Amino acid sequence: MNRRNNMLQKAFLCLCCLFYLASSPSFAQNEDTFQNPILPGFYPDPSITRVGDDYYMIHSSFSFFPGVPIFHSKDLVNWTQIGNILDRPEQLDLDGLGASRGIFAPAISHHEDTFYMVTTLIDNGGNFVVTATDPAGPWSNPNWLREVSGIDPSIFFDEDGKAYITYNSEAPDNKPLYDGHRTIRIIEFDYKNMKTVGAPKILVNGGVDISTKPVWIEGPHIYKKDGYYYLMAAEGGTSVNHSEVILRSRDVMGEYVPYENNPILTQRHLPNDRKNPISATGHADLVETQNGEWWAIFLATRPYDTEDSYNIGRETFLAPVTWKDGWPIINADFEEVQYSYKRPNLPAGEKPTFPLSGNFVQQEDFKENKLPSYWLFLRTPLTPWYSLREPAGSLTLNLQPATLSGSENLSFVARRQQHVTGSASTKMSFKPTSANEFAGIAAFQSENNYYALGKTISNGKEVVQLLKSEKAGDSTTSANTTVLAEKALSRSERGKPLYLKTEFDKGSISFYYSTKEGDWKLLQDNVDGTFLSTRVSGGFVGTTLGMYATSQGKPSNNKATFDWFRYEGNDAVYDSASANKAN
Repeated sequence: MNRRNNMLQKAFLCLCCLFYLASSPSFAQNEDTFQNPILPGFYPDPSITRVGDDYYMIHSSFSFFPGVPIFHSKDLVNWTQIGNILDRPEQLDLDGLGASRGIFAPAISHHEDTFYMVTTLIDNGGNFVVTATDPAGPWSNPNWLREVSGIDPSIFFDEDGKAYITYNSEAPDNKPLYDGHRTIRIIEFDYKNMKTVGAPKILVNGGVDISTKPVWIEGPHIYKKDGYYYLMAAEGGTSVNHSEVILRSRDVMGEYVPYENNPILTQRHLPNDRKNPISATGHADLVETQNGEWWAIFLATRPYDTEDSYNIGRETFLAPVTWKDGWPIINADFEEVQYSYKRPNLPAGEKPTFPLSGNFVQQEDFKENKLPSYWLFLRTPLTPWYSLREPAGSLTLNLQPATLSGSENLSFVARRQQHVTGSASTKMSFKPTSANEFAGIAAFQSENNYYALGKTISNGKEVVQLLKSEKAGDSTTSANTTVLAEKALSRSERGKPLYLKTEFDKGSISFYYSTKEGDWKLLQDNVDGTFLSTRVSGGFVGTTLGMYATSQGKPSNNKATFDWFRYEGNDAVYDSASANKAN
């Protein structure tokens, strides 16, 4: 009898396990569906190309270095970062640029065994092309396109061997009829000699209907299908009025006729108080799979309140494309963009070792001889100021005079915040010798909008201090921050490593410290998280979290050493039945 009961109990447990797996969101993602965003956090302006069975995707990086992260996938769902296209100082000079300047809207294409990436370096040179035979690099130094006056260039290779660059440019004769009046232009591109040919031509003036005063037509791409050239672009700006529109022509040089039911993607008409909103959809790119399906990647945001507050920037989403009467429609079967769709009809790709979607925990222990490719610097580092060998298995930062309020490269090593709810923590060894020396952890959105939690000297004592940025001024001063909270370390705590943690939940942030792992002490709770939102800070980037060390305008030989950096994301939408799912 006992043996029979044991067998029944085991059978019941097996059935329970099967039921749990079948109902688990992660299980559903693996087998039948996938989760959006496919790249959460600050990965805006996606561009994609397919080469055989392989897919490659890139994104804007603005004034972060290395520039233009590049990802590879076999199934459009699981993406692995294979490098950064602009990873050498001679390729990318970002000195003096604001965080939301730099690299705008790169586009990737492939032709005759060569990869092409074209982009705009705002405020420091304009448009350029780089090439590679291996998408993981190395990529060439920039080939500048001085005749391309504007932003958001992309290259289209036609079947007759010619190539063209389309881009966003000024209004005709540089005389805008209204604020936001722009054009889409095209110019022939001699890709063998890396130069443009002839004069540019206007393809779109203002937008699909200039009588409605459409704004910020941008992010153009051309595709060819069934004898038509399709010109797709974004309209409405990159905020809540963002949209995607489509036009077509029998001739690559036009005239392009707009689709009568434009836009083919937008969420601007939906109420702000809808549950789990996905907003600001646009800046899309299309790809046809080897099995004949069409899919769109595009940027969108996930606001956490009805005032359109989001801290993590513009993210990359994936949705199916349906062709109707000769026109592509994105997300045709739904009013709202979905958090989950049926997977593309492709063999499942390998899951990346570095997690990129859903909820996850990721800890960097600095065991390798170089930083993994997801780590970021603010602007281009021109001198060595960090080490992974002193001591081995840690990251050591030199204290530099530059601060987060300035416009130069500084001692800040960061990663993207990828969730609305989560935490970041680190273990640091640092002995400050003066009040200008500060090291710890920072949450950065712009030169005017950041928090920093760390150790310094105050009134002759070692303290844990929480700083909030003020309006940026001279980067060689310390007058750009306000002390929100401060706690003196006891004599027994001063010589020990310091643990630091920030917990974020929508518009609220809490800051903790400890000298014993896991024994967190609250320094300040309910700090205003909307201060790090794009709504408040402006700009085009998302919050980055990382390790920071500064001597605040004065020379210093001091260093701070970090043993590890732990990131945890835990968004309720991924684990809740409230997440809308496609059937």
